[in-house]
Amino acid sequence: MGRAGTALKRTLEQHGISQGRLAAALQIGSSNVYRWCNEVRDPNGETIVEIVEALKKLQPEAARDFVQCYLGELVE
Repeated sequence: MGRAGTALKRTLEQHGISQGRLAAALQIGSSNVYRWCNEVRDPNGETIVEIVEALKKLQPEAARDFVQCYLGELVE
């Protein structure tokens, strides 16, 4: 498991966004976000897109940081 959850957890912490706030923006239970951040489950590709869209609405910089942290050199 890992890369997406690690990137998401780091991004949420850096930008002061709670897991509950992201879950509300995604209209899902906070336990799902918890599982991703703690690497119990990985979000699928479609969910990654939804996470980026939700982060854009909450804090555009957080969305950029998440993509950069998750994809790294692939987007450069």
